[in-house]
Formats: sequence, structure tokens, C-alpha cells
Amino acid sequence: MDFFLRIKFTGFDNKIQAGDFLLSPSMNTNSIILALTLGKMDIRVTTLEGWRVEEIALKLNQELALPEIEFLKYAKEGYMFPDTYLIPRDATSAAIVKIFEENLYRRVTPSLTENLKLNGLSFRQSIVLASLVEREGKSNSDKPIIAGILLNRLKKNWPLQVDATVQYALGYQAENKSWWKKTLDEEDKSIDSPYNTYKNVGLPPLPICNPGLLSITAVALPQKTDYMYYLHDPKGEAHYAVSFEEHNQNITKFLK
Repeated sequence: MDFFLRIKFTGFDNKIQAGDFLLSPSMNTNSIILALTLGKMDIRVTTLEGWRVEEIALKLNQELALPEIEFLKYAKEGYMFPDTYLIPRDATSAAIVKIFEENLYRRVTPSLTENLKLNGLSFRQSIVLASLVEREGKSNSDKPIIAGILLNRLKKNWPLQVDATVQYALGYQAENKSWWKKTLDEEDKSIDSPYNTYKNVGLPPLPICNPGLLSITAVALPQKTDYMYYLHDPKGEAHYAVSFEEHNQNITKFLK
């Protein structure tokens, strides 16, 4: 009997679920019908560039009913590569972390890794820097320039003064239900934290988010520039400066 007719006559036509299923050529028709009606083997989960591990944990809890605390036991900030995944319904937290991390090492090709080394940074440091670029770059065209500016600052041993690192240190903001405080004040920038790049010179100790491939590529292939400063106007457009005086002019022109 034709497969679709059998489904119709056996009454399963209204019970088949949409999704991705694990089927085998050895399965007979009845076994396939049963698999298609029992539910999806894998759940499609999408994580976004720039999310912290806590945000990924919430997404996994929503999609897989996976306890957030379990995922956070194993998750490595910066290495949970943002992508769309098909995750087995019964996957453990450790297994999911391995899926994310293996995807990172697969997507960051050997040639890209070699370019990262040219900055004089280790792979870990490169991922830390890419996480800053991910949060600071408002557009894809911004990222290589901002990567170049931050590398210039590192070479000169200047404080990076990256707002996103302070946002990370501040943690969850209950008033707007977000892990990222929207507007920082001077008190925020004076907090005592190894992630405060206004007070500490160099990179933060660990990544502040999970960067996507474009941000990692921007660090591997930064734009060579004399710029030392940048800011974003209220519309999100970036403005760059070579000198502090020029930067102050941009502040007056675009932010006041």
C-alpha cells in the first residue's frame, strides 16, 4: 500500500508532527509512521551572537526544559558558538556544551587561526577580544575597525575603556530584565572588577559573551588604522578619531 494511503487509512494523518526525525533505511512503514507521530527526535535551537551563557541557558530551558543551572555548570563563556542547532531531545548539558564548542573549532578554520596568531595573542585571548568586538560593533562594517582600534590600544598599553565589559561585570538588570545595562554612568565605570576595562589595562580575564564568526574574523583580519577612539551616536552609527581632541569633538557633535 502507498505510504500516504496507509497513513490515511490507519488514521495517523492528523497525528504526524512537523520537524526533524531520526529514521533508518531498515525501518518498515509501520515503524516510520510511529516515529513520525511520537514526536521529534531533535529540537531546533537558535542562539544569537553576543549572548552570555546565561542567555543561552534560558533559551535551552525554554526549548528543551533543560535546567539553567545544569547548563551553566559546563558552559564556557566565549566558546558556545552562536548558530542554529538540531539538539537531541534527551541531550545532557555536557553533551550540548560539547556540540557548541566543537562547532566553534570547526567554524574557525586553521587559516583563520593562523591569522589570529599574527596579533600576538593566544587563541583564548583572541576569543576574549572577539567577544568585546561582538558587543561593541553595531554593524558588520564596524567590527574590523573596532578590532583594529582595540588592538592599537593593547599595543600602546592603554586601558581599552569598553562599555560592554562594565555591562558584563554589572550582571543582570532586574529593572529591564536584561543582562546588559543600557546606559552606564560614571559610578558604573568605577566598579571594582577585573572586567572593568576603564580601571584595568589589558583584556578582561575571560570572554564577556559568545562571539560569532564575523567578530572572530574581524580580530583575525582587523582593519589597519590610526584610529584610537570610537563612539556610536544615538542612531548606532560609528564615529572614529585619531586624537583625544578629535574624539571630544565627536562627543560634542554626536552625543550632546
